[in-house]
Amino acid sequence: MKRSVLIIGLLLLFAAEIARVYFIMPFPGSQQSNSIDFAYWLGRNIRWIRIVLLLLVALPVMHGLTRGKRWSRVLLALVLLLYGMVFYLFNFRFEADKMFYQPENKNFSVASLPGADTVLVIGVAINGEAKAFPIQIIGYHHQVRDSIGQTPVMVTYCTVCRTGRVFSPLVNDKPETFRLVGMDHFNAMFEDATTKSWWQQATGMAIAGPLKGHALTEIPSRQLSLAAWVRLHPNTTVLLPDSLYRKQYAGLDNYNKGTIKGSLEKRDSASWKFKSWVVGVLHGGFAKAYDWNDLVKKELIEDSLPGVPLLLALENDSASFHVWDRRVGNQTLHFEKNKVQHTLTDSETKSTWSMDGLCTDGPLKDSLLKPVSAYQEFWHSWKNFHPATLSMQ
Repeated sequence: MKRSVLIIGLLLLFAAEIARVYFIMPFPGSQQSNSIDFAYWLGRNIRWIRIVLLLLVALPVMHGLTRGKRWSRVLLALVLLLYGMVFYLFNFRFEADKMFYQPENKNFSVASLPGADTVLVIGVAINGEAKAFPIQIIGYHHQVRDSIGQTPVMVTYCTVCRTGRVFSPLVNDKPETFRLVGMDHFNAMFEDATTKSWWQQATGMAIAGPLKGHALTEIPSRQLSLAAWVRLHPNTTVLLPDSLYRKQYAGLDNYNKGTIKGSLEKRDSASWKFKSWVVGVLHGGFAKAYDWNDLVKKELIEDSLPGVPLLLALENDSASFHVWDRRVGNQTLHFEKNKVQHTLTDSETKSTWSMDGLCTDGPLKDSLLKPVSAYQEFWHSWKNFHPATLSMQ
């Protein structure tokens, strides 16, 4: 009886320690199931589970170590040593916030343009102030807290989903602190310090905990090359690398091109595959995905979602993209791109437009195309978090 209790108790102890982290980290098979509620329950109750199981096996362990045969004492000691290793690894090494740290030296500088065409940034402009956050930096940190135009912001990025989002860190109108706790369906999750709820990076939704169903307020942002962002906002500043994490940033050297070695972050260059790139567009509760390869080939795509005619445009750097509402006043415009002059021309009025969506010459001069929320990400991510999405296949 004691042996059975010992074996079952130790197996449950090992299982609890491993499962707590397994379901919220990218281990084989861990991200395909809808296990977040169980993972959250296990995470919130692991201390009590651990105490109960340790009390359960305490007497059989003492009996085995003091009265068991020599070989059984050695075996039991090895099992306990193995548990100690598992406890250490799954509590101090494999947890997300023990692998990805926040920057300790957060400095900004006026943007330097040499090589800026190859530097992808998440750009944010609020109240006349603009800042650029290189994806290679926030891709490692997963979140960077800052203030722009006297507004607190939480700039986030998940390299496994290729999702960049910027949120207000206010919860119930109060500033909140978040830590990276793991991932769900390959998407980064944050835990707030007050309620310990878990928040999805791709949507800003709380998916487990007391605030489940609540959403962080998203702040408009743009993914562009640094050169394109500087053209839009000449006075922008850019987040500089923290020298403490040079090695970690170097691990993302080829991420922007999709040629990184890591299987979780490497791009599938074919279309509509699990890790193919898409441009996802949101408007009025509707979602649609566009193949990145198709956009690179055509450079302009005209389409529509219910209530809005769309224009997708790719810049000459083949990295910066724009999605606009192509209505101006009562007119719905159609466009062509002049790749040499790096401009657009609408067919209706023959006006000339910059790649910033501003009409620079012609009957519609000084008109501005209205941006539509759009993101570049992996197809698996967009499809998972927008299950009703349409796709231009």
